[in-house]
Amino acid sequence: MTSKPRPIKNSSAINSEHSSTEKGKRIVSRRPSTKPGTKVISNTAKSVAKVIPNTLKRHDRNVSESVTPVRDKEDVDLIYGRHSVLSALESERNLNRIWIVSHLRYDHRFHSLILRAKENGTIIDEVEPKRLDRITSSANHQGVAAQIAPYAYLDLSDLIERAKSVKDPVIIAADGIEDPHNLGAIIRSAEALGSQGLLIPQRRAVGITSTVMKVAAGALENFPVARVVNLHRALEELKAAGFWIYGTAANASEPIHTVNFSGPTVLVVGSEGEGLSILTQRCCDFLVSIPLQGKTPSLNASVATGMALYEIYRQRWVNTLHLDKLKFTPGDASLVKGRVNGRGSAKS
Repeated sequence: MTSKPRPIKNSSAINSEHSSTEKGKRIVSRRPSTKPGTKVISNTAKSVAKVIPNTLKRHDRNVSESVTPVRDKEDVDLIYGRHSVLSALESERNLNRIWIVSHLRYDHRFHSLILRAKENGTIIDEVEPKRLDRITSSANHQGVAAQIAPYAYLDLSDLIERAKSVKDPVIIAADGIEDPHNLGAIIRSAEALGSQGLLIPQRRAVGITSTVMKVAAGALENFPVARVVNLHRALEELKAAGFWIYGTAANASEPIHTVNFSGPTVLVVGSEGEGLSILTQRCCDFLVSIPLQGKTPSLNASVATGMALYEIYRQRWVNTLHLDKLKFTPGDASLVKGRVNGRGSAKS
């Protein structure tokens, strides 16, 4: 990994956007008078454009100077569905209350876990399905719901430390995912394929809500998530920790199957509508794209993430797990060695 210098850019799209995104000093020009020698009239009572001093009290002003952020739905943490609640019970997560229908309470999968949760102080309410409909706003609760403590996000430093406990870890960074169904699907795919964690920003992105937990289907019980104030600063911190940053962009010049993913990896995925921001693209070491053959111009964010993750792990499975099954002559040994240790093209 040390033999390859970090490229500054990888996509021609970024180079073309430099001129349009550079910020200079804001220039404020004064409007000249229409006639030379015209005197400037002072701000008197006759002036129609008299400036009113800013002496109004804060509560009398009509313009709001600060916007109070809307509280996330995660403030009322409710998980529902058999897989989600069962995973929370099996991991002994702190549950304040469980609502469950009678036939499911005595199911062999739930009965012993419900008794253990009750011993730990969880309130167990045996309810009718209609009550669960009201509690979950008619969601697909499958006969059980639980109120849990707010999700405990991991610090970025802790996420890095945990990730580097395995060889060649993979972390997902989501740049502005706003749909909880997409985020939940990303978490489910990432945990199933063996990734070490997820990084999300605090602003302009969904957090870990009950919908995310439902879609993740229990994956969050074994999958850490870190939430950061500044995603770009976090990516730089990951670079300093030895990670290579790969961003997914539709207009990137490197098809994903031609890139050899090796070493500690961060896969950055963009928002549903805008994709990766320009600033985030500049933080990436490489920009990769998923070639499409049909007329559909782009993929769903969670689908694209799943495909990119599969390609990362497919290369590693081929290069590490199945080398003993390959049949090659002694002259081919150098080719296999270069495929395993190189950081260039996967075809080299």
